Amino acid sequence: MSKNNENKLVPKLRFSEFKDVWNPEQLSNLLDYERPDNYIVKDTNYVTDGTPVLTANKSFILGYTQETFGICNDIPAIIFDDFTVDKKFVDFPFKVKSSAIKILRPKGKDDLKFLFELMSLIRFEAKEHKRYYISAYQNLSVPIPKPTEQQKIAACLSSLDEVITAESQKLEVLKDHKKGLLQNLLPQAGETMPKFRFKEFEESGEWKETTLTQVADYENGKAHEQDIADDGEFIVVNSKFISQDGEVKKFANTAFLPATKGDVLMVLSDIPNGKAIAKCFFVEEDNRYTVNQRICRITPRDINSKILYYLLNRNQYFLAFDDGVKQTNLRKDDVLNCPLLIPEDTKEQDKIADTLSSVDDLIKAQIEKVEALQLHKKGLLQGLFPDVNEVTE
Repeated sequence: MSKNNENKLVPKLRFSEFKDVWNPEQLSNLLDYERPDNYIVKDTNYVTDGTPVLTANKSFILGYTQETFGICNDIPAIIFDDFTVDKKFVDFPFKVKSSAIKILRPKGKDDLKFLFELMSLIRFEAKEHKRYYISAYQNLSVPIPKPTEQQKIAACLSSLDEVITAESQKLEVLKDHKKGLLQNLLPQAGETMPKFRFKEFEESGEWKETTLTQVADYENGKAHEQDIADDGEFIVVNSKFISQDGEVKKFANTAFLPATKGDVLMVLSDIPNGKAIAKCFFVEEDNRYTVNQRICRITPRDINSKILYYLLNRNQYFLAFDDGVKQTNLRKDDVLNCPLLIPEDTKEQDKIADTLSSVDDLIKAQIEKVEALQLHKKGLLQGLFPDVNEVTE
């Protein structure tokens, strides 16, 4: 093997006790796989506890089943989706949703966690409406060190995974805490008062019944499709931007409907049973956002802007327009007629808004912490492994 090829088979970061060159090996020599037809669980058999039913994509745990046959107890294992080539490392008993999921285990002494992380680095494009990608995947060659080095790398990455899992669980706790606050600090469907009131407002009387048109102004967004620019000055707030929590952005150089600090922007159109209809975005700064069509701009008049955001976001009144059959399209009158219950005392509005906002700030900080850890792991993977794709291609 030439010196140049040897360099391709050595990672940039390495534990000092290991010096050997990694050798290329076909995945079929490292991993066995099976088609778990008898593990398949139908959606109708999902329950709230029992054995987890898995898929290899982002959803991962689809539900639980009480079925006792076909449980996969031979763990750890890798599950692999024939259609998407998504994969997950599993270290607990499970069942799978369909025979499109394959179960992979090591043939010899190779470390399965190491092989999983290595596989995650492979660029392998799934082809639409095709199956049995695992066969093609198994034909790929990958760089492999000796089992002792595999175990050291796997242990390093596993310890980081444990930190990521712990911080992710903290994030879920914060989200659950916010959900509980929303249920207690704001009146729920059929209620005229919240379950909990801050002590200083217990004698402030009942909340006032009103409608959105009485407390805010409304305007429909404008089409920006002809003005999209990669280096545009304004972020175009469309349904994807709101539904993806700002992760997907388009830009424009002209603000056909500018949003100002304190505005609430809401999705007006969504597919049946979608999760975007009536989802809201709160504008935190001026001269940054412009409102696209199928989004409305709601400008508070006689109400705390942040409490209005919490009252409107995915409000049950709007969700009732979704019949589960055709696309939901909220009209201006539908939005403005939204019934609201609000505290008469503006100080109570401020206290509720500040409380919920403080939790949102904690959630945002925790999301950033988890993302930073995930980015750190990505850097470790790039350093602890050679370029896998130079070997597979």
